[in-house]
Amino acid sequence: MAIADQRQEMVALLLELTQGEGMRPSILEGVKLTRADRCYPRTPVLYDPSIVIVASGRKKGYVGDKCIVYDANNYLVLTVPLPFECETETVDDQPLLGVSIHIEMSTLSELALKFDVRRKQASDDALNSMCATPLDPEMLGAAVRLLKCMRSPVDAKVLGPAIIREITYRVLCGARGDALLELLARSSQMAQIFTTLQQIHVKYAEPLEVTRLAEESGMSVSAFHHTFKAVTATSPLQYVKSIRLHKARMMMVHDGLGAAIAPSHARLRRKR
Repeated sequence: MAIADQRQEMVALLLELTQGEGMRPSILEGVKLTRADRCYPRTPVLYDPSIVIVASGRKKGYVGDKCIVYDANNYLVLTVPLPFECETETVDDQPLLGVSIHIEMSTLSELALKFDVRRKQASDDALNSMCATPLDPEMLGAAVRLLKCMRSPVDAKVLGPAIIREITYRVLCGARGDALLELLARSSQMAQIFTTLQQIHVKYAEPLEVTRLAEESGMSVSAFHHTFKAVTATSPLQYVKSIRLHKARMMMVHDGLGAAIAPSHARLRRKR
C-alpha cells in the first residue's frame, strides 16, 4: 500500500475511534488517542516517555530554545517524562489526529537482547530527550494495524501488545535508538537522570535539594546540572517548578477547583 493511502487509512481510523477533543486513553493500555478540531496556542503539557505518531495536522513542541515539529511526516520520540509547551495546528481543514504509545522499559530491555546492538559512546544527541524522526512506511503500517485492532476489544487484547512491541522495536532500530539504549545502561548519564526524574515525579510535593539529587545520581553538582539540562533543556529547580505547576493545573481540572483554593488543596494533600 502506498504511504499516502496508509495516511488516509490512519486518518479514517482515528476519526472513527476518537470521541471529542483531547488526548484520551484508549481500550489498549499504554495507548492514547489525540484529536483537536481547531488550532490551539502554546500550552504547558507533560508527556510521559512515549512515541507520538500524527496522522493529520501538526504539533510544535517548545523545549528550551528548541522547537520540535511532529506531523504526518515526522513522529515524536520522548525518552523521559518532560514538561514543555505545545502548539496545535490543524491543516487543510482536517482535525489534528494522532496516537501516543507509552515506552515500556521492560519491552525495551527485552528487544535490545534480541538483536546485536553495538552501543557507542553517548553523543550529545543521545542525551536529547525529545526529537522528531522521519516516519517511514514500516512505522506507519504498524500504526495503522494498531488502530485497526482497536476496533475490537478482543483484537486489541490479543494483537495490540505485539504491535506495540513492533513499534518500539522500529524506534529502537531507527535514528533515536541510541537515546533509548542509553536508558538501558544503568551507569549511563541518561539512565541516571531518568531515575532522578522518576523520583521527582513521585516526591514533587516534598522539598528537593539539588545537592542530594546529584549525590544519589553519583555525579558532582556541576556534572549533574550539565547532564540534567542536556536531557531536559532546563535546570533541576525549573523542572521541579514546572512539575508542581502542572500538577496544580491537573488538580484544578480534575477536582473542579478554582485557582484560589488549589494551592491550599495541594498543601492538604501533602500533609496526608
